[in-house]
Amino acid sequence: MTSTDLNHPDTRRAFRTVRRLVLAYLGLSALTLVAAFALRDHTDLITPAVWVRGTIVLAGAAAALLLTVRAARGSRGAFRRLRVVSGAMLVAIAAIIAVPGVFPVWMKIEQGFCGLALLGVAVVLNGRQLRALFARP
Repeated sequence: MTSTDLNHPDTRRAFRTVRRLVLAYLGLSALTLVAAFALRDHTDLITPAVWVRGTIVLAGAAAALLLTVRAARGSRGAFRRLRVVSGAMLVAIAAIIAVPGVFPVWMKIEQGFCGLALLGVAVVLNGRQLRALFARP
């Protein structure tokens, strides 16, 4: 891969989109923990599962941002991991939304929005432009 490939307008646009979606995911994740802290006395809304899931999601979003930055700089490994991680997180979010009773409705809605951001990430990462850029030589 050459720096010209990374600077191609379509490549730059694709990574800009991925970065924005990952930042939205990170922002939603951070706001979730802020809301949990603000509502911590409402045990019907803020369960131990909210704290655990919220913390894991925030860490995962931060890791996804790091992978996005590294992939945009040309790291094939970071690109590959970001593709896998975004897909795995989508499956985890679908499970959280589907499982009854463990998480409050507000968190399932928040996870739905996170899932939409990650779906966008997965679509762009699996698009022709980026897959061709990071294809094995």
